[in-house]
Amino acid sequence: MAGFAEIGMLNFISLGWLIFCWFGYAKFAHYRAKRSASLSSVLHVHRINWMRRMLKREIRVGDAALLANIERNVNFFASSCVLIIAGLLTALTATDKISAMLSTVSFVEGDSLTELEFKLAVLVVIFIYAYFTFTWSMRQFGFASVLVGAAPMPDDNSVTPGDRRSMALYSAKVIDQASHSYNNGLRAFYFSMAALSWFVSEWVFMGTAALITAVLYSREFRSSSLKALKQAENVGDKIFTDDKELYRQ
Repeated sequence: MAGFAEIGMLNFISLGWLIFCWFGYAKFAHYRAKRSASLSSVLHVHRINWMRRMLKREIRVGDAALLANIERNVNFFASSCVLIIAGLLTALTATDKISAMLSTVSFVEGDSLTELEFKLAVLVVIFIYAYFTFTWSMRQFGFASVLVGAAPMPDDNSVTPGDRRSMALYSAKVIDQASHSYNNGLRAFYFSMAALSWFVSEWVFMGTAALITAVLYSREFRSSSLKALKQAENVGDKIFTDDKELYRQ
């Protein structure tokens, strides 16, 4: 109990605010994507079109290479998480030296060793979450590669049009789920940047968390990239058609 008292109520409130911004935004983005165009909903349509056209190609080396390239990007972040976790665990064993170093910075509020250990522990938890999220994304992209390999050839008459349609839909769905996991891992990286400002001040930390949430919203729902993706093949007009099974998440 003495340790909790030393950490201070404001630190727990700050942590609660981070969790609210992070997971509250994730829920909001998922809800909003079902009702308006977003990067995730627009890309879902493009993935369906990709899988439909892949089924019409005899040579699918390019499709496999695209999936492998995306998986390499995820692998980079997963590997980075391991290195960051190792560094943070090392820092936990030298909090006295870190505290002395931070005390030389004029704009950083002084923390007790318990507070410093608490903040570092939170960062460790964030990157452990990111690691598991990225590795799950890698596995799902592996599942998608299997589906690309199992996709029927264009001249295979034993496969019905319904089977081809379901293969395109659910292959795109697996890629979509893998991308969601990748996106969740990236959000962990974004909010870990907010957690770094925690060492400056609890108030700065809460402000930074709110700012990052605003940046994520702007990129997901208001970015120029989204406008371009919507205009490609008029995908933005197809998301909310009557064919909800085809274009809705």
